[in-house]
Amino acid sequence: MKLALIVIILTAGLNNCGTPPPTKSAESEAAPAPPKDETALFPLAAQTGTHVVANHLLGKPFLPGGTVADYKLDGTSYQLFAIRMLTGDRAAFLLLDFKKNLTNPKYLPHMGGYFGMDGAQPLYVFAKKDILAGVAGLDQARADAIARVFAAKIH
Repeated sequence: MKLALIVIILTAGLNNCGTPPPTKSAESEAAPAPPKDETALFPLAAQTGTHVVANHLLGKPFLPGGTVADYKLDGTSYQLFAIRMLTGDRAAFLLLDFKKNLTNPKYLPHMGGYFGMDGAQPLYVFAKKDILAGVAGLDQARADAIARVFAAKIH
């Protein structure tokens, strides 16, 4: 019994001697990896281009990075966006954060999202699976039709 106690004490003592505990390296403190390019999720009709935003999508400090697709149809420009989160729960919580930043948000039960004004721009936002997605720059009726097509592509 005494021998076992001595072995435990010596082992614990040896584990605490020597090199200091590891510290965070400069690499681990660097910015997170850029978001994945989700271009394949976006409908192609009327698309003029896509780009990945490293952080603060749509200029929002509470949003991480994601992919934005630009569109032009009948002289009207608008954008679709997608932010892939680690889980569906995180996407849902980010949706609630977004709702707080909309003026007069209207709940859309068929999409589980919101439509409201983001400054002077109309914005339609929803969460599906682990993605927060939306349509910026269109009225609710046109945004809803496009959001349904977009949501069908999210897997």
